[in-house]
Amino acid sequence: MRLLFFTALFSLTGCLSYEPAKLIPELTLSAEEVSFTDADAIPRRSDFGLTVGANESDSLFDLATLPGVRVREVVSGGAAAAAGIRTGDVILQIDNLPTNHPDAVTSLEATAQPRTFEFTVRRDTTVFAASVIAAPANSTPPPRELYRVDPIASRAGYKTQLLTLNSSSSQRRVAAATVVDVQADSPLLAAGIGAGDAILALQGREINSAQDLINRLTLEHELGDRVVIDVYDGESVLRKDLTLWHPGRRISRVSLGPLLNYEASAQNASKSFTFIDLWLFSVYQYGQIGGERTHRLLSIFEFASDYGELIEEAQP
Repeated sequence: MRLLFFTALFSLTGCLSYEPAKLIPELTLSAEEVSFTDADAIPRRSDFGLTVGANESDSLFDLATLPGVRVREVVSGGAAAAAGIRTGDVILQIDNLPTNHPDAVTSLEATAQPRTFEFTVRRDTTVFAASVIAAPANSTPPPRELYRVDPIASRAGYKTQLLTLNSSSSQRRVAAATVVDVQADSPLLAAGIGAGDAILALQGREINSAQDLINRLTLEHELGDRVVIDVYDGESVLRKDLTLWHPGRRISRVSLGPLLNYEASAQNASKSFTFIDLWLFSVYQYGQIGGERTHRLLSIFEFASDYGELIEEAQP
């Protein structure tokens, strides 16, 4: 009897499949050094409020570049928009200077002081003049880095700092990832680690920076792993155990041959259940996709409940 029970239990276990209870997004790791500005960008003095590109012909058989530059984007409320220039227009000249390449417009914005510029513009087969009152270029400072974040494994943010550790015989400088932001479900809280604590080492190996800590947690460990970290709380270095965040597991599939089959997917919010599947028909079948549910008996009778259908009505 016991043998039969354990055989059935083993068979049932082999028919079960699991998936994460919560969907885990892919994480793209940042480089150690990150620049938020374009090194090739030319500083501007004036702003026309538009973006231009080469004026290429629309013909598939003749991809020639025509005179002027084509307006790709017009900033709402900008100088070009106020002058009546639209996306798709072709700028032929600015102050009688031919503009047959986007660099000509970029060069003017970089060197000329803000003033009124006379644009010669073509729209379809009409050429017209537009007075563009250029605005001073935006002097807003570029973005600055606040910290590096690990949104999955430790669910916290870190900032690289250099600390001086004092001992009875010497002093030494070490790199640390200081905790600056902790999410409400971060495993750091359970380990007794909070904002202001500095992580010095992971699994006995010293870290080089905040990004180094995030890289190692992401690439060298699985979610739910238990790791050892060295933490400096401002007075002493403590070794603590940290269990990385885990999304949990849920049953995604149960299969018992033709008797019953159950499948569920968190990715597309779908469920299906079949009872006594005899290939050509099943005694009972249930399906759910989003808010729509269907029940089918003997592959003949079907009952459905959903949100209804959207029907496009003809406008008068």
